Amino acid sequence: MTGLMVVLTMILAACSGPQEQESEASFVIGAIPDQDPEILQRRYETLSAYLEGELGVPVEYRPVTDYAASVSAFRVGDLDMVWFGGLTGVQARLQVEGAEALVQRDIDEQFTSVFIANVDSSLTPFSDIQDLRQLAGRTFTFGSESSTSGRLMPQSFLSQAGVSLTDFAGEPGFSGAHDTTIALVEAGTYEAGALNANVWQSRVESGDVDLNRVVLLWTTPPYHDYHWVIRPEVTERYGDDFPQRVIDAFVQLNPSIENEKEILDMFGAEKFMATSNDNYVQIEAVGREIGQIVDN
Repeated sequence: MTGLMVVLTMILAACSGPQEQESEASFVIGAIPDQDPEILQRRYETLSAYLEGELGVPVEYRPVTDYAASVSAFRVGDLDMVWFGGLTGVQARLQVEGAEALVQRDIDEQFTSVFIANVDSSLTPFSDIQDLRQLAGRTFTFGSESSTSGRLMPQSFLSQAGVSLTDFAGEPGFSGAHDTTIALVEAGTYEAGALNANVWQSRVESGDVDLNRVVLLWTTPPYHDYHWVIRPEVTERYGDDFPQRVIDAFVQLNPSIENEKEILDMFGAEKFMATSNDNYVQIEAVGREIGQIVDN
């Protein structure tokens, strides 16, 4: 009997040990809610399963309600790593000493925004930034107030053309998400708006945009945008090499492998590449210029 009890104890220990360790060691990721929640849930659950296999630790995706919540959750440590836009990434890193920008997509090195308009506005496509002046006196919506591609950089380009927020017809709107911006402009709720060029292109290709109701006006010059940012404490749990392991997991995503191609397609990328905090100096400067980054 004693021998049987020893064996049972060993079995129970073997079964319970990993479960307890898994609960304690979860690597929690999040993302700015820049698109439809169902799209994001599918994307990050698929990514979590991949990262769990590559990193050898349990990975949990935890959604947030808005852009500000993603920054707050990262600041207090509820999220270990977050898919931020350029602005939110800078905001988050400035609040967490030692936080690092790790990887970005190939398209984030040369990211762009688009300005769109409802066809009834009579606005037509243009190629000169100065033609943004045509938006003065029009109703206009950005995306989220903290969006790099849906607010920060569009506002910067508007400013370069001499258009301020007070030049619009009424207060500018803030739709909260890129696909919502398309829907509002398409419906005529606003005459024009600005959003992430990647989302615009993907919605056009999927047939989700009525091109009889909305027109692409202008595509901005490129800038650095989306990227993963990681908290420094992860090295205490998973080892000093963990950030590099995360980078490797993203960089080695292979489009010839079905499930890995699915992840790349969900992110609208052909590949991921390493990045660094230095790539977002321009974003920080523009953020300070328009009051989205302030020193406490």
